[in-house]
Amino acid sequence: MNIAFFLTPKSEVVWIRARSTLRQAIERMRRNRYTAVPLLDDDGRYVGTLTEGDIMFHLLSVTEPLSAAAESIRVTDIARRMTNEPVRIDAEVEALIALAIDQNFVPVVDDRGILLGIVRRKPIIEHCARQAGMIGEARSFSAAP
Repeated sequence: MNIAFFLTPKSEVVWIRARSTLRQAIERMRRNRYTAVPLLDDDGRYVGTLTEGDIMFHLLSVTEPLSAAAESIRVTDIARRMTNEPVRIDAEVEALIALAIDQNFVPVVDDRGILLGIVRRKPIIEHCARQAGMIGEARSFSAAP
């Protein structure tokens, strides 16, 4: 099976530019109600994942007023506690499943590291459940979280 079968394309993914300010990141995450989002450089390469927890821990170390800090801090200045490893689009599904065990979503990149989209856990779990005979083939999954 091809990884593309599970892919939510980049056009449907909420992501943040790595050069964004903390305020821009918080606003985008809040508006879309996501607790973790991919970070992309100006060329569209995946550079990591920013989480609410990363933001929270960073803000605990800020000594200036939060409103000023939110405008001056770049998301690249925020330490990330975990690394969401990407998988290449031509990887085996087993590699995707192995990463999904520890990650809420798996970024999918091309051979240049450009983000093509993400794979969320839900379609992977549903696929495995179908393979195990736990749910019928008629049940379909959506790309929604």
